[in-house]
Amino acid sequence: MTSKTFFTHEQTPQPASEAEVVSFLKEHWGSINIVSRRKVTNASQLPRVLAHDENGKLIGLATYNIDKSLKTCELVSIDAAAPGQGIGSRLLAGVETDAKEAGCTKVWLITTNDNLEAAACYTKNGYRLMAVHLNALDKSRLLKPQIPKIGHHGLPLQDEWDFEKKLVF
Repeated sequence: MTSKTFFTHEQTPQPASEAEVVSFLKEHWGSINIVSRRKVTNASQLPRVLAHDENGKLIGLATYNIDKSLKTCELVSIDAAAPGQGIGSRLLAGVETDAKEAGCTKVWLITTNDNLEAAACYTKNGYRLMAVHLNALDKSRLLKPQIPKIGHHGLPLQDEWDFEKKLVF
């Protein structure tokens, strides 16, 4: 992360950032739609934490969904243009702050079995692996055919991993 990385929070998505968010999601996810737990979510319409470099370029994005009735926050998507720079950890912290302010008691997320770097980042930041949903990507591909069969590191893209973190006030 450069010394001039700026983080902003948009609990209500702002029209001014719409185009760059849509472009970022398409670049990193192949679509604005994210599939997990057999549901499709338009991530471009969710609350978000954005990271911009000193030139104003979007270099990181986290989108999330608050469920006030369950007091939970689902981290729907998170990406940094340059992994390993600490941007992902700062985005996670931003989501956790917003979740606490909304009265949430935990943040949860789904990642895939090939996303080893993300699993390490989540664990480092206090998240616990709670469940493995075997062959969940077969069902997800029915909703989003762009999901490849082979993922990072040449691993078969098969399972969803469920992580969560209890929030401490």
